[in-house]
Amino acid sequence: MKKIVVLTGAGISAESGISTFRDADGLWEKYRVEDVATHEAYERNPAMVLDFYNQKRRQLFSAQPNEAHRQLVRLEERYEVVIVTQNIDNLHERAGSSHVLHLHGELTKARSDVNPDLIIEIGNRDIHMGDLAPDGTQLRPHIVWFGEAVPNIEPAAAICSNADILIVIGTSLAVYPAAGLISYVPPQADCYVVDPKEVPTRRKVTFLRDVATRGVAKLVNQLMQ
Repeated sequence: MKKIVVLTGAGISAESGISTFRDADGLWEKYRVEDVATHEAYERNPAMVLDFYNQKRRQLFSAQPNEAHRQLVRLEERYEVVIVTQNIDNLHERAGSSHVLHLHGELTKARSDVNPDLIIEIGNRDIHMGDLAPDGTQLRPHIVWFGEAVPNIEPAAAICSNADILIVIGTSLAVYPAAGLISYVPPQADCYVVDPKEVPTRRKVTFLRDVATRGVAKLVNQLMQ
């Protein structure tokens, strides 16, 4: 059974109403990245940072997986599929994908600020000041903030190194280290990029210049034939 690795970014979740960094009217527009997505910001104003991610979590649970998420599940009928996502939502899992690796953390989890391996499931619950991890420290979102290490980057690179097919959806391939994953994909692998905008890449790829819901459906139909 051939192995498909799918690398997804904000573009696949945008059509479910999940705001991105670049949205003019989204949640991110009200905050500077430096104020909510760094550990320094958390140390400076933890209550504000917790509230920001509480809002993101509420937004997530009012959203639903879209057709792009659902179409990727179809591929499991014929291929071994692993999704490596830069997104912190759980829309892939809710759509039914079996194997999802999150590079930048998960909104539905919290962790100790001292021990990054002490992670707990919180589902759709808010995190408040005074909510403690099992080690007695304040719970923080299980999110990889700018400047922090990306623990899952090495497992993701190993996954990509075994790909027969790579599908890139809704990511600019401009943010490292995630953008470097494409270099681990074997040169003989077929590579597809689904995005309405041009995505620069040094390797040969087949572009589907469309939004995720339409572009992924077209590609999955093609791969399932």
